[in-house]
Amino acid sequence: MGRRKTNPIDSGEYSNRTPARSPEERENRMIALAMDLVEQRLLEGTASSAETVHFLKLGSSRERLEQADKRREIELKAAKTEALESTRRIEELYSNAVNAMRKYGGQNED
Repeated sequence: MGRRKTNPIDSGEYSNRTPARSPEERENRMIALAMDLVEQRLLEGTASSAETVHFLKLGSSRERLEQADKRREIELKAAKTEALESTRRIEELYSNAVNAMRKYGGQNED
């Protein structure tokens, strides 16, 4: 039979930790605690149906496809942002080149 996991809160695993340095760190700790608790409940067979269904959905092929789509959307947005920044840099270079040629030709920058 499998080894039962002890409750991390009861075992004092989390009591010796330093305070969170940011709200994000605290949130990540709370998520980890909740995940540990649900894992313990699943192992003991005491998880609620909502907890069980949540993890069943996470393991479905549909969820994996949706996650892959979200990753592609993020990559596409990053590529669009990079293209816009590149366009701005090129426009600035052209503007600087035109101004340099005007200056070289003796014209004002007006």
